[in-house]
Amino acid sequence: MGIDRRRIVISDPPHKLEKRVRILFFSAAVLSVVVTVGIVAVLLVDSVVFFKNVSLWDFMMGSEWAPTIKPYRYGVLPILSGTVTFTLTTALIALPVGLLTAVFLAEYAPPRLRAVLKPALEILAGIPTVVYGYFALVYVTPFLRNFFPDISTFNVLSASIVVAIMIIPTISSISEDAIRAVPDKLRYGAYGLGMTRFQTIRTVVLPSALSGITSSFILGISRVIGETMAVTIAAGRMPRIVNLLNLSDTFLKPIQTMTSAMVEVGLSDVSGDSPAYMSLYAVGFLLFLFTLALNLISQKIKKKFREKYQ
Repeated sequence: MGIDRRRIVISDPPHKLEKRVRILFFSAAVLSVVVTVGIVAVLLVDSVVFFKNVSLWDFMMGSEWAPTIKPYRYGVLPILSGTVTFTLTTALIALPVGLLTAVFLAEYAPPRLRAVLKPALEILAGIPTVVYGYFALVYVTPFLRNFFPDISTFNVLSASIVVAIMIIPTISSISEDAIRAVPDKLRYGAYGLGMTRFQTIRTVVLPSALSGITSSFILGISRVIGETMAVTIAAGRMPRIVNLLNLSDTFLKPIQTMTSAMVEVGLSDVSGDSPAYMSLYAVGFLLFLFTLALNLISQKIKKKFREKYQ
């Protein structure tokens, strides 16, 4: 009876309920596209208003950012420099740790241990970011002061460590899924050739799962770029161009990222039609272009290295 009913549903024209469900799904998809287009349009339109008062050249090449203090300056390079430095430092910590965790969970951990470790790890992603910020301020920075006595209360290193902890679950979870999706016959083939487990992982499993691992990296980095509260609390609000050749200047002193700069402007008492307020949209649009570029790179890499198993 059950088989006959399924045949009837498949062969008949779409049922009314199925039509409604299809309309519901279509509406959800259209709504997400409309919201995305609306957000981009708002950012673009208000950015154009901002650039009527401030030239694009001064915005992109200016070396001072002070939109709320006279004389007003709208050079984005200091907060762009802070964002890039913070993102790279966090990536250097989170990407290897996240990947090694994923390899352990997928290839070495017994099923019972994995069943405990993975949910426990994913709890880290659910902790509010403001908690990470205060954790960096109260615990991480005093701990680092034992090794770097000159470290500032607000600094890049503490902020990067806590945000790296925050995104490790994202990287490890997606990477682990990609690694476990590699067919066992590839592993058995490698073992048949006399490879050890580590050699099999390094030369067969990881290259086969590269597209998924790359996606996890891009997703994690995108979250780092958009992170606001933790970095605002832990890294400070000092817009400056970071000297990458001076490690002390790079890691141990405060910076200001693009997101924290937006928070500062949003909390100030600037009027709604002033260039300072409109700079929020210009910085937001630049941030959107950053994230979009990362997603496009991710798609390119996924297409190039995607493995099709039969």
